[in-house]
Amino acid sequence: MLARLLRPKHVASAHCDLPCGVYDPAQARIEAESVKAIMEKYAANEDPVYRTRALIIKEQRAELVKHHLWVLWTDYFKPPHLEKYPQLHQLFWDATKLAGAAGAKGTVDGSQADALLAKIDEISKIFWETKAA
Repeated sequence: MLARLLRPKHVASAHCDLPCGVYDPAQARIEAESVKAIMEKYAANEDPVYRTRALIIKEQRAELVKHHLWVLWTDYFKPPHLEKYPQLHQLFWDATKLAGAAGAKGTVDGSQADALLAKIDEISKIFWETKAA
């Protein structure tokens, strides 16, 4: 009887946690652009204190890239997306690795940031295709 009283009168389902519009790969891209800019500033400056600060901030931004990518992957994209875009899993795997210690977070090599931005662009293209559907 208690279960019957507590059962919701209406059951709703949604594509994502909130009405769409709260997810956007632009957040990951903005942070990845910051990572790239910091790498460039790091390379152009010889001051050890400045460089240390740059590394700390770069690693924080790279962590934010991973966060925003994970939110898209775990909260926005659903099984039907994976069926239509089977490369999604690999794209997110590659992108988060490029943002992490093996990539942008662990290096000052700008090519890693460029590779990360390219993966985010691929994810973004798919994201916008799913939003238009």
